[in-house]
Amino acid sequence: MAKESMIAREVKRAKLAKKYAEKRAQLKSEGNYVALSRLPRNSNPNRQRNRCKLTGRTRGYMRQFGISRITFREMASFGLIPGIKKASW
Repeated sequence: MAKESMIAREVKRAKLAKKYAEKRAQLKSEGNYVALSRLPRNSNPNRQRNRCKLTGRTRGYMRQFGISRITFREMASFGLIPGIKKASW
């Protein structure tokens, strides 16, 4: 389980990215990179990490499902993901 502070940091980054998205796009289209560099660093969407919706784990993240590989495997074993059959793993 991820620390609450790490998850809170990701939420803060997401809010900042949403807040500055329009301004960032405008500055990029104008080519004004000096003003773009003055925006907060965490307002860049590239600084966000993908996290498992259930555990908060960042590594082994599967975009298609929005969960980590470990959580995916556990859910597949219990038959909670439709269309996924457990093979020999």
